[in-house]
Amino acid sequence: MSRYIVTGGAGFIGSNLVRALLDEPGAEVSVIDNYLTGKRENIAELRDRIRVFEIDIRDYDAVRAAVDGADSVYHLAAIPSVPRSIVEPVPSHEVNIDGTFNVFRACSAAKVKRVVYAASSSAYGDTPVLPKTESMKPNPKSPYAAQKLMGEYYASVFHSCYGLETVALRFFNVYGPRQDPSSPYSGVISVFMKCLLERTSPTIHGDGTQSRDFTFVEDVAALCRRAAAAPSSACGRVYNAGNGNRYTLNEVWKTLNGIEGLDIPVNYGPSRAGDVRDSQADTTDAREFLGHAPRFSLEQGLERTLAWYRTSLAVPA
Repeated sequence: MSRYIVTGGAGFIGSNLVRALLDEPGAEVSVIDNYLTGKRENIAELRDRIRVFEIDIRDYDAVRAAVDGADSVYHLAAIPSVPRSIVEPVPSHEVNIDGTFNVFRACSAAKVKRVVYAASSSAYGDTPVLPKTESMKPNPKSPYAAQKLMGEYYASVFHSCYGLETVALRFFNVYGPRQDPSSPYSGVISVFMKCLLERTSPTIHGDGTQSRDFTFVEDVAALCRRAAAAPSSACGRVYNAGNGNRYTLNEVWKTLNGIEGLDIPVNYGPSRAGDVRDSQADTTDAREFLGHAPRFSLEQGLERTLAWYRTSLAVPA
């Protein structure tokens, strides 16, 4: 039997990862979450199959007790927003840096076998070179980007100094079921989904030609599991966790309209501080060293996501 812990397991990506881990026969899965950004309803139907530690990762003693006996820890807990980190830099710093340090420290003390850390492609900044490769010099443009980059450095240091096996995955633009569209910091595809089903026009920040490497959440969850099972020689490094493609926001909205047979116009607003212009992952290393193998095209991922939102928002087909 393997024991897994997912910090931020009630969040969007974390709750999808928890479901993927539960597919493994005999797996024991625990969640660490204080519901600051996660939601109880994301894991409500799983409560009889998982253990939940309702603790804050800023509390080292609580984290240390929770990770005791774990085989793998997936550290996804964060305040995950570039704009929010600019408006509220202090709590973002405390959770994303101090909390991350606590997780690595606790896992090292508990002799956890492997920690998979959710880093961010925002570390690359707005460099014009595409695709982004792990060898590029980081150029963070926001507190959030700098914080997630520091987490990468801590992952590397805990590996080299304390022998903790760590793998850092730079998430690009992850989308899929359970992404909350109601926050002012929501991911763009979750907002698109709500607008599409309500037949209203979304507001795009900028002209819509900015591009992203949109990656379906099930592909990200699968890569997290591959990172936990990879050979020890793959540890102490950072890997891009994208699809290797890029699409403009206008293209995504057009694709969604095509799926529904609609032609809803878009509203455009000012660009947001800290946003990058274009992003695309070079997935060579993730494929070679971790066995990364994305299964879903953009249209396939959007269709599966739309089906979930239709049910979640109780919108008739």
